[in-house]
Amino acid sequence: MSIGLLAVVDDVVAIAKLAAASLDDVAAQAAKAGAKAAAIVIDDTAVTPRYVIGFVAERELPIVGRIALGSLRNKLLILLPCTLALSYFLPSMITPLLMFGAAYLCYEGTEKVFEAIVPHRARAHEAKLETVALNPRSLEDEKVAGAIKTDFILSAEIMTIALAAVPDAGIVMQALALALVGIGITVAVYGLVALIVKADDVGMVLAKYEGRSMAGGLRRAIGRALVRGMPYFLTLLGAVGTAAMIWVGGGIIVHGLEVYGVHWLGHAIPSTAEVAAGALTSAAGAVRWAVEIFLLGLVGLLIGAACIPLVGLVFAPAWRLFKVFYASTKGRDRGPPATAANGPVSADHGKEDASVP
Repeated sequence: MSIGLLAVVDDVVAIAKLAAASLDDVAAQAAKAGAKAAAIVIDDTAVTPRYVIGFVAERELPIVGRIALGSLRNKLLILLPCTLALSYFLPSMITPLLMFGAAYLCYEGTEKVFEAIVPHRARAHEAKLETVALNPRSLEDEKVAGAIKTDFILSAEIMTIALAAVPDAGIVMQALALALVGIGITVAVYGLVALIVKADDVGMVLAKYEGRSMAGGLRRAIGRALVRGMPYFLTLLGAVGTAAMIWVGGGIIVHGLEVYGVHWLGHAIPSTAEVAAGALTSAAGAVRWAVEIFLLGLVGLLIGAACIPLVGLVFAPAWRLFKVFYASTKGRDRGPPATAANGPVSADHGKEDASVP
């Protein structure tokens, strides 16, 4: 009896050790994958706050929460299974899909640059485009939809890079590692974004501190610095986010072209960076990085400039037709409109679809 019980205990201990080892493997694989995607994570953190700027303070955290929830859905429910499925069944499709998403990042970033340089022409271009959300009820809905759309592209790059970092793991280990990376990155990015957008409110509380001690004076000084400095910091962060979209998009496209045998551009950029670094050996690393980023950004800017007329002439009309089809299908699902014979018509009838053309 006691021997059998000891055997069961030994089996349980062995299973627990195996489970712990598996968890350690998942954590190690996730850490490896997350480290590879660190640059995209930084870009994602820089891009997101610009979607929150301009709203009242009470709506900032709810908006960040909505975007974070959409980002988590993107990563776990769409990108994780799709990335694994494509890597096993259609690996050749991953590169063109990433390049397509990169072209969109270049377009959106270049559009912001276009808006800063020639705002009147940029507004005329935007007037031709339809809203992103299928049925937006407010500017907040539209901003959240735009943020989730951009996050989807960046998240696709994060998940693909993470998967490429664990090529030899089994599919279960890959799925667990990608899920851990997706959750960890989402919490880290949007937690930091929440801290950034609420820093001015924290500064306001600190600036109103009434203590007479030296520590109290330091708190008030920090609070005033936060209140005065955050608008400039957010403006700077918005510019960094725009530059990040262009740079990341250009880099993805350059690497994608190398997959298809177009190596000259991928070789020319680091070669030029090496020449520049050799001319200034005292800061060779920084110069090499800056020149490479600048050239990738230039590629992204050119691609984005080419996409602006393409979006206005092709994709915007196609999206408009899809939204009309979506609205008509939704209307048919609801049945015939209410009439006097069917009963009184509500004053709010049809308002929820007012934004759909």
